Amino acid sequence: MKLLSILLTGAALAASTLNAGAEVRFGVMNEAYPPFFTKDASGKWVGWEIELMDAVCAEMKEQCSIVDMSWDGLIPGLETKKFDVIWSSMSITDERKKTIDFTDKYYNTPSKLIGAKDAAAGATADDVADKTIGIQVSTIQSEYFKTYFAEKASEKTYSTLDEAFQDLAAGRIDYVFGDAIPLAEFLKSDFGKDCCADMGDVADDPAILGVGIGGGVRKEDTALRDKLNAAIAAVRASGKYDELSKKYFDFDPYGK
Repeated sequence: MKLLSILLTGAALAASTLNAGAEVRFGVMNEAYPPFFTKDASGKWVGWEIELMDAVCAEMKEQCSIVDMSWDGLIPGLETKKFDVIWSSMSITDERKKTIDFTDKYYNTPSKLIGAKDAAAGATADDVADKTIGIQVSTIQSEYFKTYFAEKASEKTYSTLDEAFQDLAAGRIDYVFGDAIPLAEFLKSDFGKDCCADMGDVADDPAILGVGIGGGVRKEDTALRDKLNAAIAAVRASGKYDELSKKYFDFDPYGK
């Protein structure tokens, strides 16, 4: 009995050590999405969302790593356990919650249209009639297009937002439709400010556009979800959230 007790104690200690040393792997889209995430000259991931991840990991007292893959591979990658958390500006929607769970939101952004500088501003179905709208594949904006714009406009999908920006600047499409913050960032860039302008935010529809951005987790990983939620709340309460946000924004990205 004593030997069995020793063996069980050793196994428990080994399991504890393994859990303590295990990394929480964060899945990030493998393209630049400033100001949220991009790679610097050395190949290191940087940006607001990366700094928030670091702050959350510090609160959880966990070692964290980044796994990057294509946008449309993130949910399948989570489900097949290639990583543990989607941390990639993913909107919390009822449709996605059929497959995965989410943390509490950690920022919010409306959706908007940008177009050529000489285009008339407006973001309704009538405003985009007979036009072509560039949208990243597998996004909430693609679903919104099908509901509100499809009868009057054409959709052209892209693997990356950068590809859509390039076609807009070249005049091959009329608009790009996406999250407001990265689109505004593009308009401030040397490339974007010469070609393009803000056409306005679309009318909100939370059922399609979601209720904010959160971390995606597997439905069974309730302990990890709860730990992430506690850490996100602690980062906000400590003032760290505001501190790092002021490095990137002149507004509160948490939103309403």
